[in-house]
Amino acid sequence: MTTLKETFGGNLRQYGIVGALAVIVLLFQVLTEGKLLLPNNVASLIQQNAYVMILAIGMVIVIIAGHIDLSVGSVVAFIGGVVAILMKHEGWPWWAAVLAALVFGLLVGAWQGFWVAYVGIPAFIVTLGGMLIFRGLAIVLVGVTLAGFEPGFVAISNGSVTNFLGYIANRDVVTLTFGALVIAALIVSQLRARAALRRHELHVEPVTALVVKLALFAVLIGYFSWVLAGSRGGTPIVLVIVGVLIVVYSFITQRTVFGRNVYAMGGNLQAAILSGVNTKRMNFMIFVNIGLLASVAGVVTTSKAGAAVANAGNMYELDAIAACFIGGTSVYGGIGRVSGVIVGALIMGVLNMGLSIMRVDPAWQSVIKGLVLLVAVAFDLINKRRSGATVR
Repeated sequence: MTTLKETFGGNLRQYGIVGALAVIVLLFQVLTEGKLLLPNNVASLIQQNAYVMILAIGMVIVIIAGHIDLSVGSVVAFIGGVVAILMKHEGWPWWAAVLAALVFGLLVGAWQGFWVAYVGIPAFIVTLGGMLIFRGLAIVLVGVTLAGFEPGFVAISNGSVTNFLGYIANRDVVTLTFGALVIAALIVSQLRARAALRRHELHVEPVTALVVKLALFAVLIGYFSWVLAGSRGGTPIVLVIVGVLIVVYSFITQRTVFGRNVYAMGGNLQAAILSGVNTKRMNFMIFVNIGLLASVAGVVTTSKAGAAVANAGNMYELDAIAACFIGGTSVYGGIGRVSGVIVGALIMGVLNMGLSIMRVDPAWQSVIKGLVLLVAVAFDLINKRRSGATVR
């Protein structure tokens, strides 16, 4: 008899993560008496958790390479202060302030990457220092709350894509079109990837697994699009931003030399060095990258709140790290996918929203999320032991 592992080509864990998300959604849909998947709640789920997805995309690359970044929450607050001051005190247009914020994020990443890559200080220590430094700078910059931003800036996280195609059955056609395009792109990309593997006579997943996977994701994306199309505004602008980042970084991690080098470093650092990987340059670029994404998250967070406050981004680094581990990233490096951490971020978001709708005390919410994280990491360790991998 064919086993599940054989049927799904060794990707059983990835399917399990998606299955876990589906079970959690169905559970809270029942417990909240159908409120969780109300169209406006689904839109809010995306808008409120966009920062986790953005940070997790950067964090997964850091963790795969064998590092950690504890500073991203403080960088979010610092960048929020920078963009607010440029708009409120210096009179910059919002788009110019956003571009400047991205440059500041690159500089922050370069600062931390220098100490990690070229001085040799462990990333844990460097980013712990960064957590203190940038939180302090955020407090200095934002002595009092800065609010009253331009509508264009506030719309980044709170606005929706203009519906210029009308409605079908009270559903936003633009959102439905986006959903159809995503399904089509997913099918084409999976078929092309399979064809490329076959051309090179490499292992491919069984046809059954491919069909089941594509059908499952098509149904999920289609249902999500249908529900979202019934929300107050349709497709949130921030969802488009996150979607672009997912596509770009999925390509970078899976199809580029940079991505292959990141996995090589996390899998076996000494072997990567011996094979000619410039690990110093790679480490530098990894932290420049997460500095850039932290600045994007800072812009999104400030836009969502409509204000800059010194304590913004508090504990965001833990949200991003938790999303990575829940999404299948190995605590030892070398294993992880962008798609997985997005699912992990959605699991965290559904937990937050479902528990909030049920009016569960915030203290118990923290307890539940902590237990979920422990179970995810324990699952990773158990899998490694069963496969005979060395646990460091």
